[in-house]
Amino acid sequence: MVLPKPLDGLYPPPFNNYIVLVPESDPVQLLKEQGEAIDALYESIGEERSFFRYEEGKWSLKEVLGHIMDTERITSYRLMCAARGDQTPLPRHPDQFVNFTKFDRRPLAELVAEYRAVRAATLALVQGLEAEELGRTGVVNDTKTIASALVYFIAGHAEHHLRIVRERYLPKLGQ
Repeated sequence: MVLPKPLDGLYPPPFNNYIVLVPESDPVQLLKEQGEAIDALYESIGEERSFFRYEEGKWSLKEVLGHIMDTERITSYRLMCAARGDQTPLPRHPDQFVNFTKFDRRPLAELVAEYRAVRAATLALVQGLEAEELGRTGVVNDTKTIASALVYFIAGHAEHHLRIVRERYLPKLGQ
């Protein structure tokens, strides 16, 4: 199923920064391929290098993965609510979630396994949705938001962080 990109105005304006990174496509295939890419990337980094920060004050590679997972969980919940017709306003989620946990204390293999589980749950949700459900709306960040935008946001947000890892972290690691 090809999922058309949502129109501007059907999601919070900041979401566009991520949605534009995703080509119009089959969301299930895209999420599968992206999940495999993230999995392979983190497997190639290894435990020792997973603590790397490209600059002081920036997240470690483990924290980046934790942030991707936290955001995907929250957005999947928002997607489920919108697809099921729930109109309860859902608040912003803070990036500082990373600051209130210690992803670096956990083994990388454990975080990668958790990421696989989070992405598998997202895929199961998206695969179970029909076009009618993807066209329903909910309220996110005080904005009427179409469910399909949340699928694009999940993929776009992860893509954004993948690009940062590839452009800022990996070159400094010699990878």
